[in-house]
Amino acid sequence: MRAFHGRKADKAESSVAARQVVGRVLGIETSCDETGVAVYDADRGLLAHRLYSQIALHESFGGVVPELASRDHIRKLSPLVKEVLAAADSSPEDIDAVAYTQGPGLVGALMVGACFGRALAYGWGVPALGVHHMEGHLLAPMLETDRPEFPFIALLVSGGHTQLVRVDGVGQYKMLGESLDDAAGEAFDKAAKMLELGYPGGPKLAALAAQGRRDRFDFPRPMVNRPGLDFSFSGLKTYPLNTVAACREAGELSDQDKADIAAAFQDAVVSTLVIKCRRALQQEGLTRLVIAGGVSANTQLREALAAEMQKLRGRVYYPRPEFCTDNGAMIAYAGFCRLRAGIQDDLGIRVRPRWPMTELEGVA
Repeated sequence: MRAFHGRKADKAESSVAARQVVGRVLGIETSCDETGVAVYDADRGLLAHRLYSQIALHESFGGVVPELASRDHIRKLSPLVKEVLAAADSSPEDIDAVAYTQGPGLVGALMVGACFGRALAYGWGVPALGVHHMEGHLLAPMLETDRPEFPFIALLVSGGHTQLVRVDGVGQYKMLGESLDDAAGEAFDKAAKMLELGYPGGPKLAALAAQGRRDRFDFPRPMVNRPGLDFSFSGLKTYPLNTVAACREAGELSDQDKADIAAAFQDAVVSTLVIKCRRALQQEGLTRLVIAGGVSANTQLREALAAEMQKLRGRVYYPRPEFCTDNGAMIAYAGFCRLRAGIQDDLGIRVRPRWPMTELEGVA
């Protein structure tokens, strides 16, 4: 494999202008605490992807430390790019464009990916594009063989976002509802912290809930008794907090108590998400539902939505579990869709830690 600077930088701009066909895209994801790299090909689909998680790095702090995350992205990106190119049987000459996460996310982590991706594109003489992180999640099911057709309703549910979106095409998004405070994934993490489950809390709470009884404690389904499709999970956290305190006052907070609290909490969140999805589908007159984002890997949520969609005579689509969390494959594919349409960035390096998805340009 030749070095990354194989194409002369002084020819970069003319090379970009001369290249009209985007067939193979390198995708880079560095929005938070996972470093993802992938190669997507127009004809063959996803050729290779690699993901490095920083869980071990942040575990002792009980959450993501932005500065440490940024530094770790710097260390991991170059080796991962080399590894992915080798796995995809590709060289820099085979890459037609570079896509990287421009936002939303941690500003330092985003800057690492943006600088690295923009530098690669310039050195290789190919176009580059900053991709919206949540659009990457939304389009992740398109990486599967059984992919949804437009239009559909998307439930984007992660540590930072809970959104219901009507999707009529790439970039054609209508926001139907979103969280007014904590996202569902964030609420999972905070409830897990109350139960002293460690980091990352969401998956650990879900695993513990599988051992609990859902009917022992009754937690509310927030905002389901009022019209609209917005979410609010901040107040729900009060119930596990008070229940933990009550168990301790009555004696000891046992492992079974923790499991039952986790089960009640998860049941409340899942029920709320299912109810809002049903409302959105009925409101928009659609029968296709996409669920993506880290929480979409939750087994109970998948089972509940599958049962609900069967009642509605519709279908639900998911990315495979490895593409539910942040990953380079979704960025490569989302970038491919836009780069193929002729959209690309100039040579400036910009990131957007906050970036409403509704501001995205539609792709014909």
